This record gives sequence, C-alpha cells and structure tokens, in this order.
Amino acid sequence: MDAVLNIAAYRFVDIADVDAVIAHVRALAEVRDLRGTVLVAPEGINIFLAGSETGVEGFVVALQEDARFADLEVKRSWSEHVPFAKLKVKCKQEIIAFAGRRAAVGAQRAPAVEARDLVRWLRAGHDDDGRKVVMLDTRNREEVGYGTFADAITLPIDNFNDLPAAIDGVREKLADATVVSFCTGGVRCEKAAPWLHEAGIDHVFQLEGGILRYFEDVGGEGYDGGCFVFDERVALDPGLKPLRDVAVETGA
Repeated sequence: MDAVLNIAAYRFVDIADVDAVIAHVRALAEVRDLRGTVLVAPEGINIFLAGSETGVEGFVVALQEDARFADLEVKRSWSEHVPFAKLKVKCKQEIIAFAGRRAAVGAQRAPAVEARDLVRWLRAGHDDDGRKVVMLDTRNREEVGYGTFADAITLPIDNFNDLPAAIDGVREKLADATVVSFCTGGVRCEKAAPWLHEAGIDHVFQLEGGILRYFEDVGGEGYDGGCFVFDERVALDPGLKPLRDVAVETGA
C-alpha cells in the first residue's frame, strides 16, 4: 500500500465558535478519508491525523484558509499503515489540561529555542551567553521510558497536572541554568514554560515544536531512545520511523 502521512499540529488561539469549528474540521477530514483525533477547545486546536499524502496535505491547506489557523505548524512522519481506528473530533475545555491554566500567547509566550540552536548549545555545553543548559522533560514517566534527552531532568509524574508539585523537588537543579522544557510536540510546554517562569525559575525556554520537530530538523543527536506517541505506532525513532507499524482494525 502507499505510504501513510501522519501529522501532529496544534495552535493556541481563541475559538468562540467551537461547535462550528468541530463540524468544519470533521467535514474536511471525512471527505479526505482521514483518521485520528482532533481536539477543539475555547483555547485552541490539537490535531493528530493520518491518511494519504494528498488527503492530509489537502486538509492542512483547507484548514489554514481560516485565519485563526493560518500559522498552524505541522510535524510530519510516515508509516505503512494508518495508526488510528477511526476519526474523532471532540470538544474539550482545554486542548491540554493543566489545572485550568490558559496558555500564554503572543508577547506573553515563553521564549522558544529552535532545534538547530539547541543542538549547538548541547554540543557546547552552554547557551550563547555561556550559561549551562538543563533539559527539563515535562512528559509523564511512561513516555520518558521510551526515551529522552541525555542527562535530562525527568519528573515522577503520571499526569501533566502533577507537574507543578513535582518541580519543587528539582528546583536546585534548575537554578542558575538556562532551562529548556520539552515535550512530544510542544503543546504542553506552551503552558509549562510560562508557569515555570511565574514560579520563580529564570531563563526558561521551550523547545519549538517539541521532540518531533527536533527529530525532523536535526535527528537524534543528544537524544537517547525514541519518542512515545499517542497512537498505535507507540513510539518514533529519531528517523521518525514507528516502533510498531501494523494495520488497525477500523471497527464499526
């Protein structure tokens, strides 16, 4: 069969007409025979879809015709099979739950570091100002088990909402350092990085596009293992190849 294109994308943006966006997104995906999960909330949209290259790229172009999603950044990877059983487009209160905290957008957004700059920092052992770099994994322990950045600080959490309490145990390790927070695709760090700064941790960056963008842009340098993903592929290696690549029954 033809290769399957998988995309992950999100955007924090005010959505007043959530139901209308859900109907529009579902129609765009259904007509292109796409499967996966799309979450729509008043704070934005989070997308995980798979299908033919023509179908997926057509979906992205059509969605970006809405000015709210024009700047949607998409992470792409390939598989032999569609790793989702069906299409789900859901209404949520938050596209990523973090104890009711809204993401900081625009000028309030935490500074981000691009993959190519981060790999340069990791090679040097410090950022451009000479400050040591500490990688902070904001994912849960199951995800971390599949891989993370070398020497990254990981947290004993099972849920993203547990992150604030867990930070207290690692504050000393974050002091006097440039802290680069990271997650799978960046959505969690949009909330975590500003909160870290508000919690008194200086020099906080978020890894732009998360681990998936890092793999796409620079490969696996400085990273040990793979990146857990929330579908039947289980995890992706630094070449964006799936750990598991089997057909998924579509069901009724």
